[in-house]
Amino acid sequence: MGFFDKFFGGKGAATADGPKGSGVRVARRSTGFHEFTKAIQKPEGQTILDLGPTSPSNIEYITQLGHRVYNEDVISEANEKGLIIPGEKEGEMQIDVAKFLHFSLSQERETFDAVLLWDVCDYLPEQLVKPFIERIHRITKPKGLLLGFFHTKDAGPDAPYYRYHMKDTQTLELQQGPPFRLQRVFNNRHIENLFHDYTSLKFFLGKDNVREVLIVR
Repeated sequence: MGFFDKFFGGKGAATADGPKGSGVRVARRSTGFHEFTKAIQKPEGQTILDLGPTSPSNIEYITQLGHRVYNEDVISEANEKGLIIPGEKEGEMQIDVAKFLHFSLSQERETFDAVLLWDVCDYLPEQLVKPFIERIHRITKPKGLLLGFFHTKDAGPDAPYYRYHMKDTQTLELQQGPPFRLQRVFNNRHIENLFHDYTSLKFFLGKDNVREVLIVR
């Protein structure tokens, strides 16, 4: 199976290819990302988890703040064919949740100071959403900060999957990635229920039919 763990430290530590798809990037201002960046400025030496495909821009951005960045492409891992197993009913197929959690997000408890969720929850297969959030809670430090993006009902089921590249403290660049399908749309109450074990949530009115949420572990 194609599971890879990557740590990067120091300035200009690594380069990598972006996700498959169009190489065109579209700039998008993000209040949530701006607030996230302000919150992780100090102290140096934090460990940040980026849950999108590897982005040289993000690696450079985070390491220049004096932090380490860990990258895990959760959506690609969740769509690995090796995770599909027979279900209880004849002809039914399901995802092997235990296997996914064994290979993905298998770090020690309270490893990360902050997590970039992006819009992972919207694209994860249904069986993985709750276990995924529980695992993120486990590997994030108390008072650790998460940044999540959630599509609104106006986005539509064909909303393209994007990789988010950090450009500056207020701007992200969106690059279309693999053709993963939007699985669901959470309203505010759904999001609050999903993160009921977390300390607090702060919502921002985003653009492009996306709401932004800062979540404190």
